[in-house]
Amino acid sequence: MNRTMMTATNTLNQLQSKIDQISNNIANVDTNAYKKTQTSFNDLLTQSFNNQPNESKEKGRLTAPGIRQGTGAMLSQSQLVLSQGAIKTTDRNLDAALTKEDQFFTVSVQDGKGVNTRLTRDGAFYLSPNANDPDQMILVTSAGHKVLDENGEPILIAGNITDIKITEDGVLKVETEENGEESFGLGIVSVKKPQFLDRLGGNLLGLPENINRLDVNVDDIMTALTGASRNQIAVRQGALESSNVDLSKEMSDLINVQRSYQFQSRSITMADQMSGLINGIR
Repeated sequence: MNRTMMTATNTLNQLQSKIDQISNNIANVDTNAYKKTQTSFNDLLTQSFNNQPNESKEKGRLTAPGIRQGTGAMLSQSQLVLSQGAIKTTDRNLDAALTKEDQFFTVSVQDGKGVNTRLTRDGAFYLSPNANDPDQMILVTSAGHKVLDENGEPILIAGNITDIKITEDGVLKVETEENGEESFGLGIVSVKKPQFLDRLGGNLLGLPENINRLDVNVDDIMTALTGASRNQIAVRQGALESSNVDLSKEMSDLINVQRSYQFQSRSITMADQMSGLINGIR
């Protein structure tokens, strides 16, 4: 395999990853509070050949001296974009939209890795009967995950509910016939370093499994908004946040990547034809 083929093959693999990332963004254009991912490219190892030992003959040259030959391109960064999505009004009491882009609700998720705390901005909440006590209702997400309070505990409500309010500082106020008004502080965290979070499917984010081996503290990545810091919370009841995916931009990016993919494929074809001509020389 000649160098042209190797360079094109390396780049094709990375372009396919870019296409997958764009496709995932497009597929979630209507997902509540979905945050898009952006990737950027960088050169792989580049060799430089000094073909002009006499620098005096290079006067007036605007580019770097020598000849550079690369080995392809690679995805250098995949970044989670936390820009605010559009807020759509639903007038539903259990819908809550976070209006600060760095804040996330905390939920409890049980999967093959056990019970773990995950993050989401999807505030479409529901009340579901508690399996351990039929007389109680538990606050869950649309996927059935338990919504946590500021102490990391599920929100349990007993009695016949007559009214539900969610205040701007993230307090769920529930009025029941038996117990009057009860208040629950929704568990909300502020994320400062989203690049350390992993996508876990189902519109959920979480800390990576190797967090202990990374040179970073969890408190540097995100901070729980409790106590006096709860005045930083910004929640709007009766509304949901839309995805921050710009469909027109994603389609434009997809076309550009497909053109690059076609160019690299054509390079492999041309290199194969050139090899055939050389091998055919008698």
